[in-house]
Amino acid sequence: MSSTNDGIGDRAVAEVPFNKHTGQKKTISDWVVDVVLALVILAIVIVVLYPLWFIVIASFSDPTAVAQGQVLLLPKGWSVEGYVKILSDSRIWIGYRNTIIYTLVGTVVNLIVTIPAAFALSRREFKPRRIIMFIFAFTMFFSGGLIPNYLLMKQLGLLNSMWVFVLPGAFGVYNMIIARSFFESSIPEELRDSARVDGVSYFGFFFKIVLPLSSAILAVIGLYCFVGHWNDFFTGLIYIRNQDQQPLQNVLQMILIANQANNGANNASMTASEAQNFADQIKFGIIIVSTVPLLVIYPFLQKYFNKGVMIGAVKG
Repeated sequence: MSSTNDGIGDRAVAEVPFNKHTGQKKTISDWVVDVVLALVILAIVIVVLYPLWFIVIASFSDPTAVAQGQVLLLPKGWSVEGYVKILSDSRIWIGYRNTIIYTLVGTVVNLIVTIPAAFALSRREFKPRRIIMFIFAFTMFFSGGLIPNYLLMKQLGLLNSMWVFVLPGAFGVYNMIIARSFFESSIPEELRDSARVDGVSYFGFFFKIVLPLSSAILAVIGLYCFVGHWNDFFTGLIYIRNQDQQPLQNVLQMILIANQANNGANNASMTASEAQNFADQIKFGIIIVSTVPLLVIYPFLQKYFNKGVMIGAVKG
């Protein structure tokens, strides 16, 4: 009798469903796998974060200590001369102003152009969408080249103009493809059917229903465009000659080159090695000055960024 009861009890225990809130007994192999995964993840985090951390501590350290390899985890020989030199240059504030204007206006224009186009190309009843998608995709692989582009900007009157940062890249095919995938996979067709029954037009459906449901992809595309405009160095280098219209990245490059060239000549007490070390400290400071705004903004958009990319990349 007892053996029968024991068999029933064993079956009952075996049939108990898995409960993630109940601690499960781990074997030695489970512990080994957990430790290995933890070490791998820790190594990846260190490899990714340490270069950024080194730039931060090097920008606040004595340039000679950095050059001698004495700065590893914490600043050594606290020094802010690099930041003083950078921030005392009036050009940097002009560059910040220009970059903020170019970035905000450019991002808004990108969203206004890209999101409606992505929505239109996501509609199955729009018959020419495949042909238009092919034309758009063609431009991702072939372009006219630098000289034709420069001549085109000159003929359009965009040289030395804010609009050279905004109009040529107003429509991004890659961003449009991501947004189109999001609309196709995340906006149910039943919503359009219901809106049609209520007499809502396509414009009303887009503005009143689709956009409120698309905060994730709007944040993703907005972040892509914001970062692209903020880091845009090539446009200012090629198409802008007026110093008052240079973006931040080009201004920082000019400050760095000027200090590398003039430090030794302007300060007789500096040796060539010391002048180079000071220029390196300015270089570290320039990296921090140019990336801090992005590092501040990204945490607020991270949840939308992750959600939007995953939803836009997976259909079904």
